[in-house]
Amino acid sequence: MDRLNGQDIPLSKVDDVEAVTGHSGKVYRAINLNHYATKKTAAQSMLDVALLMANSSQLKSVLYVGTQYRFYLPLIVLLSISITLQVAVGLLLVFIVKYDLNDVRKHAKLNRMNNAATVFVFFTVLINIFITALGFEGQILRSTEPRLIAIPEPQFVPLPIDDNVTGFI
Repeated sequence: MDRLNGQDIPLSKVDDVEAVTGHSGKVYRAINLNHYATKKTAAQSMLDVALLMANSSQLKSVLYVGTQYRFYLPLIVLLSISITLQVAVGLLLVFIVKYDLNDVRKHAKLNRMNNAATVFVFFTVLINIFITALGFEGQILRSTEPRLIAIPEPQFVPLPIDDNVTGFI
């Protein structure tokens, strides 16, 4: 429907912003920015959650090993910064999806938020490169104390002395 005159017009009109028919007869529709941004943000959020889970698991492993690991403090600091940046990116993405991209008044704010999220993601990737370089996967960790495992001695029931007796013990 024509918004100015209130008349019905076909969507395949050449100057229509919603659909344009090309020379081959194929109909091209303009991109819905809100739908595109929502899908992009959802995909980015899933990757962010996957990295957050990996960093949390690494932090748990480093804390479990303890201070005997030689890169203990740098890994704790880097993992904490990475997790903090990931939470900040997640919050920014939630706020970006909340706003209408078609509202011109919000473009400057959304652009700043998107730029901040991009910078945070860049630093998160950079930090995770250092985490991987300092990581302890495949390293043999030696404890200063030998670990002794107590295995209880089996209890044997004495056998009967008389070989001819076949009764209960």
